[in-house]
Amino acid sequence: MRCAAGQCPKLKFAAADSVDHPLSRRIAAEAIGTGFLVAAVVGSGIAAERLSPGEVGLQLLENSTATVFALTALILTFGSVSGAHFNPAVTLSELAGGRLQRRAVLPYMGAQVAGACLGAILANLMFDLQAVTVSTNDRLTPATFLSEIVATFGLLTVILGVVRSGRFAAVPIAVAGYIGAAYWFTSSTSFANPAVTIARTLSNTFAGISPGSAPAFIAAQLIGAALAVLLARFLFPEPEPSLQEVLNARR
Repeated sequence: MRCAAGQCPKLKFAAADSVDHPLSRRIAAEAIGTGFLVAAVVGSGIAAERLSPGEVGLQLLENSTATVFALTALILTFGSVSGAHFNPAVTLSELAGGRLQRRAVLPYMGAQVAGACLGAILANLMFDLQAVTVSTNDRLTPATFLSEIVATFGLLTVILGVVRSGRFAAVPIAVAGYIGAAYWFTSSTSFANPAVTIARTLSNTFAGISPGSAPAFIAAQLIGAALAVLLARFLFPEPEPSLQEVLNARR
């Protein structure tokens, strides 16, 4: 439902000093947030294997449900600090749209990868496994490669589309909801995140992926992200706020 001209409430952003956090603070938020996300993905995968042995469908349901809840909570927690990217593909899309400083890109992505790897190690240790157990789960097929393109394209399109629609409060629910659905409608179970993909090579469990499959998954994710950015430029040509501004906004 559209507002009549001049009748829509204007978006009020928080004070500049609360939005423009120091880079060190934003990097910490990205590392911790991505770490908890991977701990939730890998940890719930291990728990699902143990709670429902031999029931792959039930295991995926348990894994995806935990991921949805964790991702929603983490976006709400860290979004106002760093934008809650937790994903190099999201960070690159923010750069491409001019919504993130160039100097922040490599620190963001480094924090995401480091945090993700620590999250996988933490999940292994919480379930009394070795800190690093390299995965032997070979996931790469033409179908899963295509699935990762679709999964990442959809994720970025949802993020950019919801932000452009002005439904800022819906961002955490929309992003987590899409990821939860994509667990089921893609044959790859929707990694859609290079940092998470790297980290999941460190756990030889339900959520793991072999190091040999990871590079192609990451390539597919970058292709999907690039396609989403191109579509967003066509569908939403007007300037839009960054994720950090959106998640720190109030009406």
